[in-house]
Amino acid sequence: MELIVLGCSGSAPAPQSPSSGYLLRSGGSLLAIDLGNGTLGPLQRWADPFDVDSLLLTHLHPDHCADVAPLAVYLRYRPNPPRDPKQQRLPVYAPPEAPSRLAALYAPNAEQLADTDLSDTFEFLAPPVDPVQVGAFEIRAVPLDHLCPTWGLRIEAEVRVFAFTGDTGPSDGIAKLAAGADVLLSEASWLDSPDQPKGMHLSGKQAGAAAASAGVGKLLLTHYSPWTDTRALLEEATEAFDGPAELVRAGATYEI
Repeated sequence: MELIVLGCSGSAPAPQSPSSGYLLRSGGSLLAIDLGNGTLGPLQRWADPFDVDSLLLTHLHPDHCADVAPLAVYLRYRPNPPRDPKQQRLPVYAPPEAPSRLAALYAPNAEQLADTDLSDTFEFLAPPVDPVQVGAFEIRAVPLDHLCPTWGLRIEAEVRVFAFTGDTGPSDGIAKLAAGADVLLSEASWLDSPDQPKGMHLSGKQAGAAAASAGVGKLLLTHYSPWTDTRALLEEATEAFDGPAELVRAGATYEI
C-alpha cells in the first residue's frame, strides 16, 4: 500500500498545506480519505478523480469534507469524462447526515438547496462498521470521540494494516482501530496540556501513548494546526512511543 498526503493541516489550511485529505493506493485500487479545504487540486496531481474507487469521510467538519462540493462540479461537468458519473456513481462512505450537509455546502442559497441532490453523482453509504471490500482494500470503520459523529478507519491490503484516527480525543476505540497496525496515521492537533478541551483532539503525547498501547509498527502524525510547534509535538509523541515516528507533509508519500 502507498499513502499519499494531499493535505495535513488541522482545523484550517496552512501556508504549506491544505486541510486533511489522503489517497491510499494498492495495485489498481484507489481510495480517497477525507477531502478538506484545498485538497481537490493536489488530488489531480496524483490521479484522475474519475479513477477514485471510493471516498471515505471520517466526519463532516469542513476541514475534512469541504472539497466534496468542487468534486461534485468536477464529476458532473467535466467535458468528455471517461465514464458517465450518473451511471457509475462514486461510492461515498460517510456519516448519515452527509447527503443534506454536503448539499447545503454545494447550494448557494435556500432556493437552490430545495432542488439540490448530490445522489445523482454520489452513492452515499453508511460508515462500514462491518468490513467491506473495495477493490484491493478491506475497510472497517470504528466510532471515536469528537464534537460530532466520527469514525476512524482500519484498512487492510497486501497483508498490511493501515489505521487512521480521523479527528478524536482519547477514546477506547483507538485501541480497536489500531491494534497491531503496521502504520497508524494519528491526528495530533496540539501540545499536551490539562487545559485542553475533552473529547475533541489528541496531543502529541496522547497520540504516542495510543500508538504504544496498540503496538503499531510506525506512527505518522497529522492534523497539526498551523499555529502548533511541530518540533515539540513530535518530541511529545516520541517520548511516549519508542518506534519510528514522524510528522507527515503535504505532497509526501509513505509505504505501508
